[in-house]
Amino acid sequence: MSEREPELVLCRGVVGRALTKPSPCGLAAVAAFERVALPACHAVLREAVGVLAGSQPVPAWHAAGLPRPVGAWCAVDVWDSERVLFIDCDGPISHTLMAHIGEVGGTLALLGPHAACAWEGTRGGGEVPMPLLEQDAAGVLADLAAALRLTDMTWPRCDDEDVVGLRALAWARCRVHLPHWPARQPLAKGERARVLDCFAQVGAPWAEVAGTARSLAELFLDYAENSRSRGPLCWSPGQVAVFLGDWLPRKTVLDQARRALLPAVLQRWVTFALTEGGVPTPWIAPVVAAVETYTPAFRAAFDDEEAWGPAQQIAAALAARDVDLADRDVVDAAVRAPNAERLAQQLMDHTRPPGP
Repeated sequence: MSEREPELVLCRGVVGRALTKPSPCGLAAVAAFERVALPACHAVLREAVGVLAGSQPVPAWHAAGLPRPVGAWCAVDVWDSERVLFIDCDGPISHTLMAHIGEVGGTLALLGPHAACAWEGTRGGGEVPMPLLEQDAAGVLADLAAALRLTDMTWPRCDDEDVVGLRALAWARCRVHLPHWPARQPLAKGERARVLDCFAQVGAPWAEVAGTARSLAELFLDYAENSRSRGPLCWSPGQVAVFLGDWLPRKTVLDQARRALLPAVLQRWVTFALTEGGVPTPWIAPVVAAVETYTPAFRAAFDDEEAWGPAQQIAAALAARDVDLADRDVVDAAVRAPNAERLAQQLMDHTRPPGP
């Protein structure tokens, strides 16, 4: 994990072993690496192939060109939370790479050629609309590469041989298209205020809790802006599940009043957000229903002290001191005070003369 150029280190290791004890298998390994490695590795691999080829034949496939993308398609669901990619590749064995990418998980598959043609036939009448559209192959491969990068950063990593081999094949097809990390694009201050003001007109179940409802809406926006790349108003049943069952219990500080009100306000928020995003009304209902489905998981996780993150631990300590958790200024002051005390104690310990 600490290597700055791990692939170059790996290639040099393979080259060293292949040159130390030449064999057909060693030459095949080096030749295969040359086909899929990063450009920074090409020189050392090409030189090794030249040396090893002096005493044994190079595999016939080494001279063949790499498979090229000849067509690409993308289907996106109505909530903009999942997408399916198809990339047709030519070569000695024509094939299609398929990727199912979601905010909460995804899959890879290797299919026969022209598999995209069968996509619409696999969709049932009641399933979420995901029309398949032909797109530029470079853009679809960049999307796949970005998803694989995130997959490889997720623990625990899958060690199933079929998955590892497929992931390696997918990387070989798409990694030259790997984009830069996307910049977060939170709502502009004025737009954020407009969204919150519009929600304030419909978001509070009762007039007397309008302020609490607005503070919860700010929390929903904070989560979406910092945790999702598809936009702060995009919600799906899966995203509701992650938000309620994982993110909220680990990341947030909620008093009893906000905890009690949160499910009702979240249902109103997803209705408002998806309406703002132009999602058809029939497909808003499943997201609203997901709030009720996953609220018990939220309450159970919120009460599980072993699952608490630092924010929850701090909240519990502040609540024990009767600090108003709904007042940000009061909470900030209460957090700063112990930090200042600890710093002062450390300075005193450092400067105190040594004892006899």
